[in-house]
Amino acid sequence: MRYRLRFRKQGDLRWISHRDLARATERMVRRAGLELRMSAGFHPKPKLTFPSALAVGIAAHAEVLEFELVAPLEPSEVERRLNAQAPPGLEVFDVQVVAAGQPKAQVRALTYEFPVPPARRADVDRAMAQLLASDSLLVEREGQAGAINLRPQLTSLGWHGDTVEFRIAAGPAATLRPRDVLQALGALDLEQHGSVLTRSAVEIVA
Repeated sequence: MRYRLRFRKQGDLRWISHRDLARATERMVRRAGLELRMSAGFHPKPKLTFPSALAVGIAAHAEVLEFELVAPLEPSEVERRLNAQAPPGLEVFDVQVVAAGQPKAQVRALTYEFPVPPARRADVDRAMAQLLASDSLLVEREGQAGAINLRPQLTSLGWHGDTVEFRIAAGPAATLRPRDVLQALGALDLEQHGSVLTRSAVEIVA
């Protein structure tokens, strides 16, 4: 039986790496008394996957996790058991059974939110207008010769109150990172002053 769940990652938990989150999640599942199915071969691994990794320091409202269990359970019981064993900052809020034969979740787009203090809003607003009017967002990557234009991967950008909200396309060829957008807006330093970057939505291919 394969399950797909949504969870929140907040507070101090946002400072752990994706690898540590995967380990913590596996421990949570086992402590909840849920027996994970294992892969075949000489080095079997639990069938537990995250469609998209989350960088250190980023909070999340609706991350996706899939895993397979040896014995079937009602989704509500899976959710109850997991939350009883969840570390502080992690909350499971939706569990669904994945129909037999349905492929693993693939991410289509990711949405982020970033609060901007009033004193910086005018500067960020000007930078946002320039970015929206441009067809170029040049980003340099280590190991690549010259900057690459990732503007087509930024599919939306705007204000929601005092919060910047933007959507990034996902997929095998997508390489735009949320902090690339903050850098382009001249707002990257605000993380050091208390503004928390949050991934608010993970859109998956149905």
